[in-house]
Amino acid sequence: MTASLARIFRHPVKSIGFEEIRNASLSEGRVLPFDRIWAISTMEARFDSPLSDWAPKRDFVRGAAAPGLMAVAAHTHDDGSIEFTHPELWHLRVDLDDPADQAKLIAWLKPLWPANRPAPRAVEKPGLALTDSREAFVSILSLDSLDDLSARSGKMLSPPRFRGNLWLRGMAPWAERDLVGRRLRIGTTAEIEIVEPITRCRATCASPETGTEDFNTLGALKEITGDTTFGLFGLVRRAGEIARDDAVEVLP
Repeated sequence: MTASLARIFRHPVKSIGFEEIRNASLSEGRVLPFDRIWAISTMEARFDSPLSDWAPKRDFVRGAAAPGLMAVAAHTHDDGSIEFTHPELWHLRVDLDDPADQAKLIAWLKPLWPANRPAPRAVEKPGLALTDSREAFVSILSLDSLDDLSARSGKMLSPPRFRGNLWLRGMAPWAERDLVGRRLRIGTTAEIEIVEPITRCRATCASPETGTEDFNTLGALKEITGDTTFGLFGLVRRAGEIARDDAVEVLP
């Protein structure tokens, strides 16, 4: 297989804002740097704030409950502040280690959060990634499969809809589904062991351009593949620098 690393995304705040980057430094047993290091707990979260350990996604504000969140984009500035944008809201630039700015982010999100859902409570930063699994997964997806899904469903779908980290180009559509248990080498050093497919939720039905539900992504996946998985979870087994256009090799 001849493939390359085409795009890299991280999500500094869980479910709130996708950010495309050009390169990253992968560490063994760790997630993509600065991916989901913050999250916003709700009033029904089953822990006391501040959070000190991993917690499941049901305790946090997330796109499956509020499609509008899917259109939030993020940009991390050199000083560590994060600028959030949305097609229907003003730009907000905050330092999420500042309690006053944490309150500003929660207030900024209020128009996007349903009134019939538990209200946002606090910005949490436990010191470990708040991914959907306790495992320190990096997600790997295929642009070739995304193109095929778009063509066969008649709906142009963009990568941020799936909130993935590493997007590959140059594989046969859906070939990544056969990679569970294999290792990928990205660039000259980094290696990721593919652990399991990613089962998708309703958040993927919302457009990252508009924040409205505009497509039955789960139904389209089921019709084409027979299930609702798209993409793969992997664990970094060997550290290394990765960058856009790096070669990707399936190891024996």
